Amino acid sequence: MKRIAAVAACIVLMVIGSALADVGGGDITLKNKGGDVLFSHDAHVDGMAQACTECHDKLYTSSKQHSKVTMKQMQKGKSCGACHNGKKAFSVKGECAKCHKK
Repeated sequence: MKRIAAVAACIVLMVIGSALADVGGGDITLKNKGGDVLFSHDAHVDGMAQACTECHDKLYTSSKQHSKVTMKQMQKGKSCGACHNGKKAFSVKGECAKCHKK
């Protein structure tokens, strides 16, 4: 009986530990002719308290979707533009220097 309780306690600790684990993705530099864009997972996940699934289950369901994103797509509410629409977050229109660095 003690063995079952010990195993159950270990499982509970593992589940709680993984739920509290630091999840990230690091910074991603997106090369762009208009100036590279540094995407910070920390700024979005920790800074804005977003869940990973807000983007990865809806906007980015495959790595292929990460490779090419255009401003035109974003201005239509795709990719970053889903949140960066001037309502939920600053707009992708006219605030280039917030993302693009020369």
